[in-house]
Amino acid sequence: MSRWPSRWSSLALSRRWGLWGLLVLLVITMLGTLVWLASRYEISQVQEQLDRDGVDAVNDIRTALQRNVQSLQALQSLPAQDPSPAAWTQEATKLLRQHREWVRLEWRDANLQVLQAADSTFRAPVFARYGRHMSQPEFQAACSVASRQRGPGYSRSNYISVQEGQGLEVMELCLPQLVNGRVEGYLVTTYSLNDMLFQMLPSALVQRQQVSFTEADGTRLAMQGSLREGSRIFSTQQLLDLPGNTLVVRVDRWHAAPAVTPNLLPALVTALAIALGSVLVMLGRDMRRRQRVESDLADALAFRKAMEDSLVTGLRARDLKGRITYVNPAFCEMVGFEPHELLGHGIPAPYWPPEMFTEYGQRQALRLAGNAPPREGVESVFIRKSGERFQVLIFEAPLINAMGKQTGWMSAVLDISEQRRVEELSRASLDRLQATARLATVGEMASLLSHELNQPLAAIASYATGSLNLFDASRSDADRDELQRSLHEAMTRIARQAERAGQVIKSVHDFVRRRDHAHEAVTPRELLDSVLPLVHLQARKLAVQVRIDCPDALPPVLCDRTMVEQVLLNLARNAMQAMAEIPVAQHARWLSFRVLPAASNAHQQWLMFEVADVGPGISDEVSAQLFNPFFTTKSEGMGLGLSLCRTVVEQHGGYLGHRPNSPQGTVFDFTLSVASSPPAARTLSTPDPATRPVSSRDKPAPTLA
Repeated sequence: MSRWPSRWSSLALSRRWGLWGLLVLLVITMLGTLVWLASRYEISQVQEQLDRDGVDAVNDIRTALQRNVQSLQALQSLPAQDPSPAAWTQEATKLLRQHREWVRLEWRDANLQVLQAADSTFRAPVFARYGRHMSQPEFQAACSVASRQRGPGYSRSNYISVQEGQGLEVMELCLPQLVNGRVEGYLVTTYSLNDMLFQMLPSALVQRQQVSFTEADGTRLAMQGSLREGSRIFSTQQLLDLPGNTLVVRVDRWHAAPAVTPNLLPALVTALAIALGSVLVMLGRDMRRRQRVESDLADALAFRKAMEDSLVTGLRARDLKGRITYVNPAFCEMVGFEPHELLGHGIPAPYWPPEMFTEYGQRQALRLAGNAPPREGVESVFIRKSGERFQVLIFEAPLINAMGKQTGWMSAVLDISEQRRVEELSRASLDRLQATARLATVGEMASLLSHELNQPLAAIASYATGSLNLFDASRSDADRDELQRSLHEAMTRIARQAERAGQVIKSVHDFVRRRDHAHEAVTPRELLDSVLPLVHLQARKLAVQVRIDCPDALPPVLCDRTMVEQVLLNLARNAMQAMAEIPVAQHARWLSFRVLPAASNAHQQWLMFEVADVGPGISDEVSAQLFNPFFTTKSEGMGLGLSLCRTVVEQHGGYLGHRPNSPQGTVFDFTLSVASSPPAARTLSTPDPATRPVSSRDKPAPTLA
């Protein structure tokens, strides 16, 4: 253990020296870069200035040539004012004295024949030795250009030998003389390229650099200025584009090598000091920022740890190979294993039931293959370390790292065993409440049953007494046949009355006894026929007429028969009790059962059951809490009847509501789904609430939470 501190100290020292070495290398690189950049900056400044001088030289030459063309045009108009040759020669000689770059002026006719000519007085005639024919192709080409463009035309330069070993590079300018749009003659001017540079460029430009005319291949035609020997030369080339000819103006400048040390040393020291100070500031800022980030990270980790420890939801992370990489305390407490027993564990997991290894392994293989789990979660069964099994609900999502790449799966696990137990208790309580409601209903009907059973029992007693009297009164053999017929009729009537009493008792017994909630296909008529005997008992006592509107062609509905019969009986009893408040003499009492198709969709068809009365109706205050548990308007009622009715209907996927009847009374209606297959007992799953029809036009009543 003693080696670890020294090892970490050596690593920290090496890292520190490495950082300092990197800093020194950075400073040296910066100094070298500054020197190189300063040199490049001076060179670029010299080159940019030279480029500007070259552009200015071209512009000066072009401007001077344009002014010369204007002067020649004034000379060209002289024959129209004074056509004498002497006058033209005098004016031409005057212009030649003003423009030293001109070596000769010629006045030629339309066929290029010389009419008048004048040579510069500053030099010997350039064509005196070899004649004018040496440059004839050049000025002919210039005049051809001038004739086509109706303006000045320039020829390519040509070399004229003046003396032994000496010569002159000249260029011809041809200016056409137009009369009524027709060429009547030409004014030909011969330029000396060397004198053009001397006369047309500023003297300051020529003194500090060398300016020359060159051809495209670099051959010098004329040159002004000189260069120092052994100096660094900077050059630029600019095009002088003239009608018929293009010249290259080249400017060369000499410049000494940049004096780096005297100019840059103070700047480099200053820059180095600023750089070192900046580095220290940045290091201090980086250190403070790193400390702040480390503190924030520690706070975030502590916050996340506290949050994960306080969760009751189990969290589990796995890599792409199915190995567990993280579990929170809630998950460990849920399965009963310690974190070190779970981390790194692959498939099968230690909390999987042995008989489900294959099923869970296939499901995990689908997850690891990239198939996204359902958003509503998956129910599974886990086994604790103690061997206890419990139900869980698992929500899984991909685990994405900071680079946007999936590294595994994150799972949230909920223990739903207690929830399932509470749901089972709730269902059992509901069953008991329904049985209690049925018993309470039968208790209220006990008086009606005694009254109804008195009639068949009294008839049975009467027939039995009559039969005994017949035995006592009839002694002769002649009356035996009549006695047998009378006894047979009496016994038949006794059997009918006994069967009637048995049917009444059987109806009550079938309603009260508990049955399994199996959904089966039952026709609407069968449901009504099952409750009508009990309905008629109370209807006779209250003088209520019962009407039934149920076509035989209606399809069967899928429901729990006993529960729906209880709903129909409860609604009918409530309706008859409401009409009991109305005197019979004022209004006829009638109870209506009606079954008709309800609004349906492409996935499910529905039937609507209506129970209508002509009672006083329901006020808005009572309607707002009519379906609330334990709410009742009866002094002896428990307030569970309508609440249980709505619960039963909603368990079948339907809706129970009410609306006013016309002209008076109330209509209760509820919906049941139509069976899609022939009548057979099967389990019905609650359909999507979005597909259930709304059965009441009244506002929805509150439901049992």
